[in-house]
Amino acid sequence: MRKQVVLAVTAAATAAAVLAGVQLANAVNNDDGSGDGRQASPSLTCASGLPSSNARIKHVIYLVFDNTHYARDRSNVPSDLEQMPNLLNFLKGNGTLLTNNHTILISHTAGGILTSMTGLYPDRNGQTVSNAYGFFGANGNPSFSSSFKYWTDTVDGTDNSLPNMVSDGGQTTTPPWQAFTNAGCNVGGVSAANIELENTSTAAAGDMTRVFGAGSPQSIEAATNPTLALADFVGIAIHCAKGAALCNTPDAKPDDATIVPGSDNGFKALFGAKYVNPAITGGQPCVNDTSGSPIKDPAGNCGFPGFDGALAKNTLGMVAQMQEHGVPVTYAYISDAHDNHTLARASGPGEADYMQQLADYNTAFGAFFQRLANDGITKDNTLFVVTADEGDHFAGGTGTPQPDGSLAYSHTSCTVLTACPANQIGEVNVKVQSITPAGSPSFSVHADDAPTFYVNGNPTRTDSAVRKLERDFAGMSLVDPYAGGVAVPITQRMADTVEEKTLHMVNADPKRTPTFTLFGNSDFFFTTGTVFCGANICVDPKFAWNHGDYQEEIGNTFLGVVGPGVQRLGINNSVWADHTDTRPTMLSILGLTDSYTMDGRVITQILAKNGGGEERRLSDGGHSDTVTELGNVYKQLNAPYGSFGLDTLVASTTAIKSTDELKYDSIETKIANLTFQRDALAGTIRSALNDASFNGGKIDPSQARGWIRQAQSLIDQAHALATTP
Repeated sequence: MRKQVVLAVTAAATAAAVLAGVQLANAVNNDDGSGDGRQASPSLTCASGLPSSNARIKHVIYLVFDNTHYARDRSNVPSDLEQMPNLLNFLKGNGTLLTNNHTILISHTAGGILTSMTGLYPDRNGQTVSNAYGFFGANGNPSFSSSFKYWTDTVDGTDNSLPNMVSDGGQTTTPPWQAFTNAGCNVGGVSAANIELENTSTAAAGDMTRVFGAGSPQSIEAATNPTLALADFVGIAIHCAKGAALCNTPDAKPDDATIVPGSDNGFKALFGAKYVNPAITGGQPCVNDTSGSPIKDPAGNCGFPGFDGALAKNTLGMVAQMQEHGVPVTYAYISDAHDNHTLARASGPGEADYMQQLADYNTAFGAFFQRLANDGITKDNTLFVVTADEGDHFAGGTGTPQPDGSLAYSHTSCTVLTACPANQIGEVNVKVQSITPAGSPSFSVHADDAPTFYVNGNPTRTDSAVRKLERDFAGMSLVDPYAGGVAVPITQRMADTVEEKTLHMVNADPKRTPTFTLFGNSDFFFTTGTVFCGANICVDPKFAWNHGDYQEEIGNTFLGVVGPGVQRLGINNSVWADHTDTRPTMLSILGLTDSYTMDGRVITQILAKNGGGEERRLSDGGHSDTVTELGNVYKQLNAPYGSFGLDTLVASTTAIKSTDELKYDSIETKIANLTFQRDALAGTIRSALNDASFNGGKIDPSQARGWIRQAQSLIDQAHALATTP
């Protein structure tokens, strides 16, 4: 689930072609033979005067799950997707389901969602630490801000007025709907990070202030009745094409593209269910979920049910309603299934309520696909993209078998870590100050399995007090009830500002760079706040699914793609990809482009023959294998979870742990030099791949092979550095 953090912000390029009724520049007329090309209802097409007779793709449905797994968390318990066969069978039977898809670091909800939607690593989309992040103020001490804000919000509006979504040169990251609205398509958002309002704050950097303005009726409602304001204004939005009828209403607001008011260029949007619902229901205040019941919040208000209420039935009901009523592109989020959103606690693999929630999700997907089919919205005319923001590590015991075949867990806090029951559930909570040696410098952390440390005064990485603090934490051990009740090292990897840059954790706002990051044992959760499970250190059963860390089970997730132009490869584990590859692959299939160079590459391996992208451009010359190889080595060189990133992280850990400062300096210098070379080469490859995919460019095979050799050399050097004692 989206863990709540108490922050000051919380309160109570014109495209080459268009889709959905418009000819696509790279439309796939010879796919893998999967469809009959049926046309959707004319009412669902984009507004454009261009001919539409040959358009194959008329809808885009993008779904991102929170913490939902293809892989099993226990060998004897079917995985999340296995327990949703209506979705799993749709993806593997009609397209490609990649199961070797990776997140960014740190691996978190906001970062994962936003990286996939933009095709940019965190250093270029702004969320280098999420779901909240620290930033150093004028006094040198850290404050914290939520990652979850509307796209054009600032950090805090006062001490740091840079964009929350900060990109190259300190500018606002280009929003993901812009390529579509420029092309004449309305774009809907349902709970997906930052493309709708995320809060009811009326503060300087609050969403209500940003979109509706201080003193507006909406802001007054937010101040006087925040519960109703959440249902009315948060979590739902439609970004309209210029002149679209849906936004031809006084309720529509300017749809700014940057933090600068007036950067809307004539585009408008509807923000909140109060305005969206009537626009897509013929004036009714409620939209129905997939079972036919009105979508309401816990207080019974029609509208947004809350982010924890973004259950499959609610999200999919809203997506279907949008798709049926003039919004052919939708981005939507579905809450995780392994948290009990009624009891506000975690559930374990095989637990009855967890299994029931997955069964409910499965039912919702069955109804969703049937409803879409009834509307003529199918795999033959729709691009479906389904992914997850992150993986998770289950912090818990074995579970006790029950007569009905389920497993039961102990949901009672455990304060004696050597005596927790075998079926205990919950992360081990550690208040960091309680284990910090006396005399250490003052600091704050972003609470996480992989906490980022912000040392007061923002000292340099070589500061002697910082170096001692790093070594102190690197040497600590604590009892882990899930490792036999014995003490285990809490630190598995460490990165200071040098390695953070390598991992794309340093962005255009220097105030946000953490002093260092501790990648911990994945059973532990580190915080500077109150520990609610009893005496520090204890097991908190409210949360049991840890993410943020570097472990493969956390960083490896899935990506399913179905539609014209996509091969039917079924389940595929051989293609290595990460979140940045999702958007360029989507846009290549659709024949659209962004105004910026994406960090990801088109996943050519899943494209149908003549499906667009650089593989198609080089196929006649017989060099597609070379281009695919270039894309593969580019990922291992540039991705945080690639070989280069993980090996330099090992070397960084060795350096930071060392008491020999000459050794520390030597390793850090080598990492910095390798990263400098990596950035230069990766930038060259990235530009070439983007140019080939979207601008009609071609990659010279001989030059590509040279880049491959250079990349492999850097990867090998990083590995040698990691394996040198």
